[in-house]
Amino acid sequence: MTSALRGNSFLTRFGRWAAELILVFVGVYAAFWLNNYQQHQQEAKRRDQILASLEQRLKEGIESAKTEGIKEDREVTEFRRALNAGEMPPLHPFAFSSDYSASDIATLLLSGGIELLDVKTLTALRDLESVIRGGLSRMAHYEKLSDELIAPNLDQDISFFYDPATKKLRKRFEKYPEALEATVNFIHDLEKTQTELLKQIQVERQRH
Repeated sequence: MTSALRGNSFLTRFGRWAAELILVFVGVYAAFWLNNYQQHQQEAKRRDQILASLEQRLKEGIESAKTEGIKEDREVTEFRRALNAGEMPPLHPFAFSSDYSASDIATLLLSGGIELLDVKTLTALRDLESVIRGGLSRMAHYEKLSDELIAPNLDQDISFFYDPATKKLRKRFEKYPEALEATVNFIHDLEKTQTELLKQIQVERQRH
């Protein structure tokens, strides 16, 4: 009898201990799950904020690139037509302004973008950054040539820029049409890369 009572008492204590252990486990697990859930919700919100900001900026950038591209296309086409017709069209100082800053994308990535965004989105973002940096480097090169060769000589006669006999650009100005076309190509590349990134961002936002 005493042995049986001891056995029942042990089983009772063991049962209570096991029940308490389970309750503690369930409590810890629930707290862990809730913390993960809240963290996931915060990450999802942060991801969507980043993507929404990028999407809005890209839409504005694409619209601007389309408008500027149409304008530059017309100017290049007209210059080429006049040049080929021997009309000796005037040269204008070459200038290209941009508010691009490499620190913008770096800040975005450091603020959590690199952990939250899909790999495809990050790749498309870096492709866009590469197009921008490469394009701006070429624009800076042509702008430097313009500052050295064209801007200081705007008061010169047209024969300063063209050979009157052939009605062709003199050798030191031969890169002018190339600079105009490089601008157009840069704008088109920018529009294309921005559009690709925008599509990827929209896919990611829908998926999440």
